[in-house]
Amino acid sequence: MDSKDNCNNLLHLLKERFKTYMHRHEGLKWEEIQKKLKENKKKLESLRQMEESGGEPDVVGFDENSGEYLFYDCAAESPKGRRSFCYDQAALDKRKENKPKNNAVQAAQSMGIEILMEEEYRYLQTLGNFDTKTSSWLKTEENIRKLGGAVFADFRYDTVFVYHNGAESYYASRGFRGVLRV
Repeated sequence: MDSKDNCNNLLHLLKERFKTYMHRHEGLKWEEIQKKLKENKKKLESLRQMEESGGEPDVVGFDENSGEYLFYDCAAESPKGRRSFCYDQAALDKRKENKPKNNAVQAAQSMGIEILMEEEYRYLQTLGNFDTKTSSWLKTEENIRKLGGAVFADFRYDTVFVYHNGAESYYASRGFRGVLRV
């Protein structure tokens, strides 16, 4: 984070979101989460980037094994600042014309987050209805990527649908959601 004011503003925003959506993190205490965040400026910077790109990050759980809090992008639709990306660098390199501005894997790495896996995406959908008008790339297994494909999901008809597409494809309504472990 570039200044103490920016850090405090972000922490305030995250605290207010935490209080507004208590059903996402029952049994967790904001004070403990905030303490961990204040100890790790790099994670705060990742959260700032998640927020600025439209992700509306919020705490959705605690990993007992690692002792880490899990922040997911909880915006109703796929984050606006992360749409129209193909899946990864190999897909971007494959496009000869009309290249997208970026790729999801590279963007996530530069933010210090990971793209949600299918299980994580399905868990997110138990906390509300997300991607009812958009879709989000999911972390894709290497065997699918080797064949040129990538996986994405959305929520329609009260159901999570997981699909495939060519990894080089990109759409104005498809972005990606991330997870940050703190």
